Amino acid sequence: MNNAKLKWAGLLAAMLLAGACPKAPGQVVFEKTTPYHHILVVDEGGIRTLHFDDGRETQMSLKNPMEGHFEYTEYFQMPWLWNTQIVSVLMIGLGGGSTQRSFEHYHPEVTVDTVEIDPVVLQVATNYFTFKESPKQKVHVEDGRVFLRRSPAKYDLIILDAYVQGRYGACIPQHLATKEFFELVRDHLTTNGIAAYNVIGTLYGWQATIVGAIYRTLNTVFPQVYFFPADTSQNVVLIATKSPAKANLSALQERAYFLVQNHQATLPTFRDRVRSFMAEAPPSAARSPILTDDFAPIEGLLDTGSGPVESRRSATNAPSR
Repeated sequence: MNNAKLKWAGLLAAMLLAGACPKAPGQVVFEKTTPYHHILVVDEGGIRTLHFDDGRETQMSLKNPMEGHFEYTEYFQMPWLWNTQIVSVLMIGLGGGSTQRSFEHYHPEVTVDTVEIDPVVLQVATNYFTFKESPKQKVHVEDGRVFLRRSPAKYDLIILDAYVQGRYGACIPQHLATKEFFELVRDHLTTNGIAAYNVIGTLYGWQATIVGAIYRTLNTVFPQVYFFPADTSQNVVLIATKSPAKANLSALQERAYFLVQNHQATLPTFRDRVRSFMAEAPPSAARSPILTDDFAPIEGLLDTGSGPVESRRSATNAPSR
């Protein structure tokens, strides 16, 4: 090993011992450490990426902000299959605002309330990811569960996409993954309301236990819980409905065709995303616990082995968000 390599190896070792890591490749256009995250905004190859701690939070094409996003965010539009009259949405977790931009573009009649605990994230979304507050896009800077406990409002759709940095990397905040919290979510939904939850993991392999735990816990509160696993990332979006009627893929595909034909669903990939629908409980549910305020071992359920660690929100080698 030559002197240059020795010098770099020594520098890298010192960084790791200090708890730091090399910056993401590309041009860093913003960096700040807050009480909640180490935040980086990086431009590379025409794509702007928001990094929280050890993972990618949001991606956006600099040329067209409606492109370049992670695929899993498109599954947040699947609730229209169950309720075609959605006009009020609550989203816990802002990130770079991919979902908010998409709803504003494809469903301009919808009002979206977003709850984000970190005020710097709101600044970054506004300054670097074209997010704009408006009468239809409101942001509340506080904890999501506290907001729900204090708010009398009810919503047609509640989306949960919030993560924190734990000892093993990104993990779901424990207080946003329990039976008691899901009861709070249910009580803030309208009669045909739907909850959507992004979980980093897979149905059958890596992080399957945490997916199974969220499924079992949701199923103690909601009569039906479904899955939309992403194709290009290791994300699973769970859909929980207040309706006890069981959905099936054939009926949903017919409904999707109707929505597209009648211009109620204008996301270009809407019908393609429906094909990912799964209705049966994942195999991991049988060995996964029901999470409660008294017992929510989120970090203990994480796969700390050799699974993907590249991204917090979207574990993938080739993301599309």
